[in-house]
Amino acid sequence: MIYQRLFLTALLVVYAVLAYATTTYEAPFSYEPVGPRAFPLLLLALLAAGTVYLIIRPGHMAEENADTPLTRQVLGRLVLCVLALSLFAFFFEKLGFVVSAFLFAIAMCRLYNGRWVTSVITAAVMALAFYGLFDRLLDVPLPLGVLSGLGV
Repeated sequence: MIYQRLFLTALLVVYAVLAYATTTYEAPFSYEPVGPRAFPLLLLALLAAGTVYLIIRPGHMAEENADTPLTRQVLGRLVLCVLALSLFAFFFEKLGFVVSAFLFAIAMCRLYNGRWVTSVITAAVMALAFYGLFDRLLDVPLPLGVLSGLGV
């Protein structure tokens, strides 16, 4: 458990360095009302809050998962998760946010044994809800990609 806490403390240091890098970032133009710093700072704050919780949480929670083996199946899922996230980033501009997020959400649902119908419905709701949240409510423009002809 001490190694977990040391690793989490190192993560906090990484978050601090990234936060500093974010605050010194100057974009040549601003295409969103909150600027290029707000989203990374908010994300880093949430990550840091979760990390602090994991550092100070009661010890019995860590003991429950202490013997979880790192099997071939677990490693395979981790690799597939990283692959799906990489494909999401690669196709983000080409296919657009909605389609990329839809495909990524299906991959994640299926990766963790979701049924096809449930996965498709969940992915559609998530992709459209996040698009509405960012593009409409937060005024963060997201690429439409293949859906740009719909005039949404």
